[in-house]
Parts: sequence; C-alpha cells; structure tokens
Amino acid sequence: MCRSAAILWLVAASLFFYAWWNPVYLWLLIFSIAFNYTVGVILCSKNKSKLLLIIGISVNILLLTYFKYTNFLVDNINEVFNKNYNIAYIALPLAISFFTFQQIAYLVGAYRSKVHEYNFLHYSLFVVFFPQLIAGPIVYHKEMLPQFEKNETFVPNISNISMGVTIFIIGLFKKVVLADEISNYSSPSPYTQVS
Repeated sequence: MCRSAAILWLVAASLFFYAWWNPVYLWLLIFSIAFNYTVGVILCSKNKSKLLLIIGISVNILLLTYFKYTNFLVDNINEVFNKNYNIAYIALPLAISFFTFQQIAYLVGAYRSKVHEYNFLHYSLFVVFFPQLIAGPIVYHKEMLPQFEKNETFVPNISNISMGVTIFIIGLFKKVVLADEISNYSSPSPYTQVS
C-alpha cells in the first residue's frame, strides 16, 4: 500500500509539474498515456496484431507531426507555391518527442513480448516521471520500472537525500549565477532598440 501511495504521489506530482508550463496540453499527455497503455496491454496478450502495432505507432507519429511540423509545412507550402494559407500558431507541447518515442518503444517491446505491464499506475509513472520526462533520455520500460519495484526505493536514505540536495544546489547555482548572467551578454534584450 505504501508503494502504491508513493507511486501515485509521483504520478500526481509529475502531472502537476507538466501542467505548470501550460495546463492546456495536459489532456494530450493523459490521452497519450491512456491510448498507449491500452494498445500495449492488448499487444502483451496472446492475440498480437501487427496491424494494431502499426495503428499505435501511426497515431503517435501523427500527433507528433501535427504539433511539431504543421506550422513548418504550411509556411513552406506558402513559400514554394506563393500561397497565403493561414493557420493559428500551434504551440509545441513540452516534451512531446520524449514521451512519444518512449511510448513507441514500449509498444514495440510489448509486441515482441519484452514487456508485460498490466498496472496503469506503473505505466503512468514510466511515462510522466518528471526528472526524466522533460530532459530525457528516452528509456525502456524494463530499465526504469524495476527500480520502483524495490522496497528500499521508498525508504528515506540520508545518503541519497544529501546527494540529491547537493546536485540540486549545483544545478541551481549553474542556472542562476552562470546561465542567467551569461545570457545578458549572449542575447540582446527584447527592450534594446536598434537604431
């Protein structure tokens, strides 16, 4: 029960973290998780279907293409054919490439009988775990989920906590002191007037 509560907390915190940037795209992430989990469970069964795998991959690629390349394609069509098609700007959802390709790898693994996941909460954590979702890398289901199966993962460890706090402080220093200060010299201010 403690493990399930901890995993539920991690999933909820990760979804909150994702929605903090733009809550509008939370629906896309939740749809992607539900869709790929459902397809993956069917692919894990004995009634494997290559057509279902192709459909699953295609839906993922179509979503990625729509959000990532629609504006680019319309702009190029306008330029090449001297047209004036106008569509609203489509903002790129945060981490869409990471969670799309990670789930495609999961579907292929399920089709090849290399993964067996029947727990929606575990699968959700696999996709949305916030330290990995935003910056990657893309990981395989079999590499990540076994770490959350160990009881010692959910027991506070002073060594792990101190190491995590140290890494966090170093990262915060690099961001606030180094990157933010250097950015003043590397890119012009939006308020600078060019004469």
